[in-house]
Amino acid sequence: MQLPYKVGIMGGGSWATAIAKIISMTQTDFNWYMRRPDQIEEFKNFGHNPYYLTGVNFNLDHISFYDNINEIVLNSDILIFAIPSPFLKQHLQKLNVPVKNKIILSAIKGIVPDENMLVSDYFSSFYEVSKENMAVLAGPCHAEEVALERLSYLNIACATPACSALIAELFSTHFIKTATSFDVTGVEYASVLKNVYAIVSGICHGLKYGDNFQAIFLSNAVIEMERFINTVNPLSRNICDSTYLGDLLVTAYSRFSRNRIFGTMIGKGYSVKTAQLEMEMIAEGYFGTKCIKEINSEYNVEMPILDTVYSILYEKKSAIPAIRKLTDTFK
Repeated sequence: MQLPYKVGIMGGGSWATAIAKIISMTQTDFNWYMRRPDQIEEFKNFGHNPYYLTGVNFNLDHISFYDNINEIVLNSDILIFAIPSPFLKQHLQKLNVPVKNKIILSAIKGIVPDENMLVSDYFSSFYEVSKENMAVLAGPCHAEEVALERLSYLNIACATPACSALIAELFSTHFIKTATSFDVTGVEYASVLKNVYAIVSGICHGLKYGDNFQAIFLSNAVIEMERFINTVNPLSRNICDSTYLGDLLVTAYSRFSRNRIFGTMIGKGYSVKTAQLEMEMIAEGYFGTKCIKEINSEYNVEMPILDTVYSILYEKKSAIPAIRKLTDTFK
């Protein structure tokens, strides 16, 4: 389906590149924002992203590249943000044109640090984007498998059926199936928490806990996720839906999961700083852990898994006794 709207992709990483691959299959032309002019130039020279998903080639005749965020906003109707949450504010600080009349799709599975706000709430509070124009992209979908065109499922959460249906059509291809949801807040929090729990899964893997334990761990993790989400946003939802449980499972188990990789390094004895330096991509769960911990100080939800990973990442507690203590709380 060719939309009567111009799509702008915001970000130059692996997830932004995977999204661009999908959009290139459903739209003839689209816009793409990358912060670094040299990355754009290399992209034009090679015909692919020089740093991420390098096997995905693009027809450059159909892409308008921008390194100026204001220019792409002015020339786009739908803005898809795939910028890591720790850097979102940094990019938006350069923005001096309004976005309140644009359709904003957040593909960011994280919380805006310092503000401790979900991305949808951040756009609503600081950029006057209405709930009707704000959508969230979620679900168990790794960029690497999108690049390989392996069958994947995405969920579009939005307050209005018309907006979610529009985005769902935009992402529907022969290897992407879409569904829609009204649970914007729940979907966003689940997207943050699954990264946190994937770090713990990785830590346990690094400590040589086996698959039997991982099954028990994830069973307890989804219960903790449901307890938190239902407290902060009471709503009728099925936590076993793919946008909640499915995304948790793939992020905790997949070899493509940067949060699991980060956690595995911690479990093997790397310091947080060393693990971060050695990784080529951002582990959103590191920042999400601190944000959720601070948010939960208001709600006081029982979250032993969150408390454990926070103690390891931010209080420098040893992973071995911390995880052993955590296992005593599992059923």
